[in-house]
Amino acid sequence: MSLLASIALARARSPSQVRRTRNDTELRELGIRSYGVQLEVSDVDDVERAVAAVSEEFGEIDILVNNAGIGIGAAAFDATDKDWRDVMSVNVDGVWYCSRAVGRRMATRGGGTIVNIGSMSAQIINKPRWQISYVTSKAAVHHMTEGLAAEWAPYGIRVNAIAPGYFLTEMSPVDQPEYKPYCVDPAPMRRWGEPHELGGAVVFLASDASSFMTGSIVKIDGGFTLF
Repeated sequence: MSLLASIALARARSPSQVRRTRNDTELRELGIRSYGVQLEVSDVDDVERAVAAVSEEFGEIDILVNNAGIGIGAAAFDATDKDWRDVMSVNVDGVWYCSRAVGRRMATRGGGTIVNIGSMSAQIINKPRWQISYVTSKAAVHHMTEGLAAEWAPYGIRVNAIAPGYFLTEMSPVDQPEYKPYCVDPAPMRRWGEPHELGGAVVFLASDASSFMTGSIVKIDGGFTLF
């Protein structure tokens, strides 16, 4: 979920209104000024270009939400080197490149806030779909969050993350019957999450409401990891 979507969630009348928001015109109707920049997060030069473009359009970036991510399912013996590298380049390198590019600018002017999108997969192994590259990458994101939080606190930069559980997305079709015994039934809330249910936590971590939080990983998983 992008920062714009999170702000839209906080300001909109209902979650359904946010789910219908698709373009710049609709965002303007919600009182939100937007500016879209396409980039490849695994390309350090493209990240620097995009950060410079956004900074020129809006002024310096106060809040960064690192949301780009992919997953490739495969048993460990079957996973190709390309699959491994593709996942790591987006899920780990991308978070690092974006955080560094924006963090340097934040440090020169007294601070800012970074919110990373991790996963409960950083601490559990997903079934029935093996995905060694994905779980490894999300564990790296969580520890990167903690490491950057420790290093950058003196610059006034807070770095936190959310750890979503099973949410219904194109990449995570947990509404399919074959996933129910593994992804829905074990959770105390006995359901999957909807993407809009992540927005409030992102807004909280991006705002001064969490001003004494850094290095925190906030689980949003319907209680799945309690057992």
